[in-house]
Amino acid sequence: MKCFLEIEEIFAREIMDSRGNPTVETEVVVKRRGDRHLFVGCAAVPSGASTGRFEAVELRDGDKRYGGAGVKKAVSHINDKIAKELVGKNALNQKKIDERLIELDGTDNKKRLGANALLGVSMAVVKAAAAALELPLYLYLGGVYAHQLPVPMMNILNGGKHAENTVDFQEFMIMPVHAGSFSEGLRICSEVYHTLKRLLKEKDLSTGVGDEGGFAPDLKDAREVLSYLMEAVKEAGYKPGEDICFAMDVAASELYQEETGMYYFPGESKMRGEKVLRDDQEMIDYYVQLLQEFPIFSIEDGLAEDDWEGWKKMTERLGDKVQLVGDDLFVTNPKRLEAGIKIPAGNAILIKVNQIGTVSEALEAIKIAQRAGYKTVISHRSGGTEDTFIADLAVAVNAGQIKTGAPCRSERVAKYNQLLRIEQELGQTAKYSL
Repeated sequence: MKCFLEIEEIFAREIMDSRGNPTVETEVVVKRRGDRHLFVGCAAVPSGASTGRFEAVELRDGDKRYGGAGVKKAVSHINDKIAKELVGKNALNQKKIDERLIELDGTDNKKRLGANALLGVSMAVVKAAAAALELPLYLYLGGVYAHQLPVPMMNILNGGKHAENTVDFQEFMIMPVHAGSFSEGLRICSEVYHTLKRLLKEKDLSTGVGDEGGFAPDLKDAREVLSYLMEAVKEAGYKPGEDICFAMDVAASELYQEETGMYYFPGESKMRGEKVLRDDQEMIDYYVQLLQEFPIFSIEDGLAEDDWEGWKKMTERLGDKVQLVGDDLFVTNPKRLEAGIKIPAGNAILIKVNQIGTVSEALEAIKIAQRAGYKTVISHRSGGTEDTFIADLAVAVNAGQIKTGAPCRSERVAKYNQLLRIEQELGQTAKYSL
C-alpha cells in the first residue's frame, strides 16, 4: 500500500529574527493513515537585508507595527488560504505541495501570498515528513548519497549593508580548504576569528560585529581587509593559500549607480577623501590585482545583478582562476540560472531558499547547477533564526560549501553545531571536500 502522510493541521505565527524584525514560523502536523501518532515539522523563515531585485517577494504588512515590517498578512494567508488547501494532502508529495503553493499565489514573484508564507509551509512539510519517517532531515532530502560535509565560508569581517563601517564589500570570509574534516575546519576558522579580534584590538579598531557576526572596523579598502586576514591566519599558526583561502561577497549591485553606469565606493571615498568610482572593466581589473596578492578562492556578486555582458567578460577573464558566485544574479531561480549557463556567466550559484520561495524550486536550481558543472554554495541570510534547515540541505545535496556567518551568534552557530552532529552521525562515511 502506498505510504500516505496526511497533513492534519497547518498554522503559523509571527516570531523575531536575529535583527529583531518579525518573520514567519510555521508548524505542520502530519499522521500516518491508520496511526494515531502525530508528527510535527516547524520551520522559521530567514530574511535578507541585501536583497536582489529579482528575488521572490516577502510579504510585509506596511502598517505602523514594527515600522511596517510585520508579517501578520503572511501568517493569515498560511492559517486561512493555504491551510484550507493543503490539509488532507500527502506530505510525502513535496513537489505537488509546492506546485499547489505556487498556484495559490498565482504571481511570478510570489507577491500575493508572500514568499515568506510559501517557504514557511514548504520547509515545515519537509520537516514533518522526515519526522514521521523517523529519518534525519538530510537523509530524507538527499537519500543514501547524502554524505558530504560542506567547507565553511566563514564570514569574519562584515561591510556594506551588513555593517555600519567604511568597508564597501559586504563579506570577507575564510575557507579551511585542506582541513581533514568539517570539525577540524570549524576549529581552524574559530581560531582565526579570535586571532583577528585580538589583532584589531591591538590596533584600537572596533571589534563590534555586523549582522552575520563578522567584525566591522573602519578600514580603507579590500586590500587592507585582506592584509588583516593574512596576518590573522599566520598568527593563528596556519598558512594562507595552503590551510586557508579567502572568499569575498562584493554585493556589487549595492555599489552600482544606474545613472552613471559606475560602481561607487562610499567607504573608500571617505577614507581617501576623494570620490572613488569604477566601471565594470576597472572592477574586473581590481579583482585581478587582489587575486595576484591574496589567496582568494571565491568572489560573489562581483558585478551588478543585471549586467549580463559584464558577467560574461568577467567569467572569460577570471572563470578559470577563481570561483565566481552568482547571488543577486541568479537569486536561486532556475530560469535565471539557465540563462546564465548559456552565456556563460559565473561558475557557481548561491542557494538561498527564501529567494525562490519553495524547497522544490531550490532543489531544482541545485540540480541544474550541478549538471552544468556549476558549484553550489548553500547560504543563510543576514536576518537569521535558530532554524538549522540549511545545514541539512547542504549535506543532502552534497553542496560542498556553506555560508552561515561567524562563530559568535547563536543563529549562526546553530547551523555549525547541526553540521557537527551530522558529521558524528555519518561517522566513517562522512566526506569533507569542495
